[in-house]
Amino acid sequence: MSIELANESGVEAPAELIIGAARFAVGAMDVNPAAELSLLLVDEDTMADMHVQWMDLPGPTDVMSFPMDELVPGGRPDAAEPGPAILGDIVICPAFAKRQAKEARRSFDHELAMLTIHGVLHLLGYDHAEPEEEKEMFGLQNSILEEFYAERHRIAQVQRQSDRDTKLLTNIGFSDIASVDAAPDASDPGHTPPKDT
Repeated sequence: MSIELANESGVEAPAELIIGAARFAVGAMDVNPAAELSLLLVDEDTMADMHVQWMDLPGPTDVMSFPMDELVPGGRPDAAEPGPAILGDIVICPAFAKRQAKEARRSFDHELAMLTIHGVLHLLGYDHAEPEEEKEMFGLQNSILEEFYAERHRIAQVQRQSDRDTKLLTNIGFSDIASVDAAPDASDPGHTPPKDT
């Protein structure tokens, strides 16, 4: 999966988290791993211009998605394997997201991960114009977000354990381990001291 992120917003944002959320959402939706996705972070003026131009709505918004290739599931078994699809572009406004997160009492990072997943679902054809669509899309979004956090937590636990193991082995030192293994324990009841001859 090729994901590019450009931050033109003037706001510092966690690129690794945003790319990770996008990659996880695309994987969770079983999109071809050769697909391409572009993420763009913009300021509020740019987002407001795009919002008017593409949605005919005033003011900035949090996220907009611009699908590129139409993804068609399935197909004939004898059809040629499709090439990599360009999913499209997701545009996020971090300044708007930061304000929105504060109002909703969520962290900025959480807001960005949620908006990224929301954007991916829009690229894949999900919408929330109607109540049933909204229920389906937000249910799926929340499920993917929860799984994303669970996976990040699992990876962090594995990394912490690996760091502890490395620190322990470094503190003990491999030469110390070898000498402990080689030296007999005099307090061991099965230990027989050497005899003078």
